[in-house]
Amino acid sequence: MKTFRKMLKNNKGATAIEYGLIAALIAVAAIGAMNSIGTTLNTTFTNVSHKLASPPSN
Repeated sequence: MKTFRKMLKNNKGATAIEYGLIAALIAVAAIGAMNSIGTTLNTTFTNVSHKLASPPSN
């Protein structure tokens, strides 16, 4: 019975899992943000490249 009570009071494993879940959530949010920013940057650089490649109009 004492062993069972000790297991109920032990929160180390639960805390480690919570930190892991928080880290995973942050990673997913960061990947989503980087994907969005990457698409926007790609569009911007493509537009700049096209404008630099075209001859100036008179």
